[in-house]
Amino acid sequence: MSLLPNTFIAFAAPAFIEGLVLSLGLIVAIGAQNAFVLRQGLRREHVTGVVLFCAVADALLITAGVMGMAQALGEHPNLTRALALAGAVFLATYGWQALQRACRPNQLQAAKSGTTLSLAGALTQAAAFTLLNPHVYLDTVLLVGSIGAQQPAALRPWFVTGACSASLLWFSLLGFGARWLAPWFARPRAWQVLDSLIGLTMWIMALMLVRHAVVGV
Repeated sequence: MSLLPNTFIAFAAPAFIEGLVLSLGLIVAIGAQNAFVLRQGLRREHVTGVVLFCAVADALLITAGVMGMAQALGEHPNLTRALALAGAVFLATYGWQALQRACRPNQLQAAKSGTTLSLAGALTQAAAFTLLNPHVYLDTVLLVGSIGAQQPAALRPWFVTGACSASLLWFSLLGFGARWLAPWFARPRAWQVLDSLIGLTMWIMALMLVRHAVVGV
């Protein structure tokens, strides 16, 4: 009986890690949503509410994507290979874009000044930055959803948990660690290193998807 937890963890860990790495690779980028969360963290203003909203919104979209895609793939098995190849192309392109960004100096800045927001106002802005961005649906519902749906049924909850954990971890770091992270994010060199790692990771995952589409494992 003592071996059961270790065996189960070894069985589920790859799916959890795949979801975690994929979600982190997609979410860690210079953008308006990240800048807003960082701003709220610097101001120490409604940080918990903003972090939870962004993380929960991602979790709902990811879960809906995986469940919806799983149903679609179950009804149309031929979609599995097509989506795997399409996902590989997307990840390869995303990885290339990340490597291109690594060649250019960038930084994430969030002004400490500005109008003080009520909780409702902060959540409204968080909702706008999250839900009005078309890329969020491409990333969470379509891409993460299609890749997660290709996991065996028993492993899909672990993939979703990993992907959702990435959102919670990232937004928590941005919000609650803002004062410590802000100087780091203001250094273009740090983003160049981060984008390089993201680019290489996305390429590795793209190759894994191609292998899945070709050999079916």
